[in-house]
Amino acid sequence: MTIFDAHCDVLWQLWRKKRSFTDDPSLHINWNGLRDTGAKLQCFAIYVPEEVPVEQRFHVALEMVDLFYTEVLGKHPQLRLVQTKKDAEALQQGEVGALLTLEGCDAIGSNLNYLRILYRLGVRSVGLTWNYSNAVADGIKKPRGAGLSSFGRQVVEQLNAYRLWTDVSHVSVRGFWDVMETALYPIASHSNCLSLCSHPRNLTDEQITALIQRNGMIGVTFVPMFLRDESPAHLEDVLRHLEHICALGGAKHVGFGSDFDGIEETVVGLESYRGYDMLKNELMKRYSAEQAADFLCNNFMRHIPF
Repeated sequence: MTIFDAHCDVLWQLWRKKRSFTDDPSLHINWNGLRDTGAKLQCFAIYVPEEVPVEQRFHVALEMVDLFYTEVLGKHPQLRLVQTKKDAEALQQGEVGALLTLEGCDAIGSNLNYLRILYRLGVRSVGLTWNYSNAVADGIKKPRGAGLSSFGRQVVEQLNAYRLWTDVSHVSVRGFWDVMETALYPIASHSNCLSLCSHPRNLTDEQITALIQRNGMIGVTFVPMFLRDESPAHLEDVLRHLEHICALGGAKHVGFGSDFDGIEETVVGLESYRGYDMLKNELMKRYSAEQAADFLCNNFMRHIPF
């Protein structure tokens, strides 16, 4: 049973400190873990942290793209670049797809050409913000809570034209609803249910239902503070959020977006990518093999628009 994971921050970790993507045990995700645990496709996010000066952010994004091609793909022949659904469907046994994403449009500033360049370099899913504001929209932790700017609408229109995912994880509530009106291919790559855990990064039932109605996808994430209001979080908490999305009609619209290597605290039993084996076992206790395969991989695979 294979795995499609919609979000990780390995590139940020490789950029922060020289590490071996092959087997570094300090990484939640490395090649050996992907190979041994049945990975089908892993999304690798470009995340440019807030402390990087504005004028350097696109350059840092390019440095992470370079790490993706040299340290991730370049040293692991069984990792295959995925730029289209056909690429994903053509993966052979023993091969793992690698898909490049952008977490927050801070890297492009207010320059649409930068977005086009990143698309040509392989980016296939774009998160509009991180937690704060940029030229596209406000993030969920910006008190102002503004929605899409006029430039932000141009960005979403460009993503529509490219048939890319518009990722609403991190965006403000108003920004979310603007995206629902504008984006053809919306997803929340790593978000959970606000009705089960009060963290503002989580989605209301109304938002989850809107994503389902727009034929979008939600990646249940393994961030403990998004799973329950008190630590520690366990596998049972991941399954509670999955079950709640299914109860809202999302059984064909839900998968997983771990946020591995973007978190310090982990779920008990999901301390690294290898923990997916335990998650598989728990899913098989509760669901049919077909349903478990949908959650782990097939739902996201079916929804690839590019």
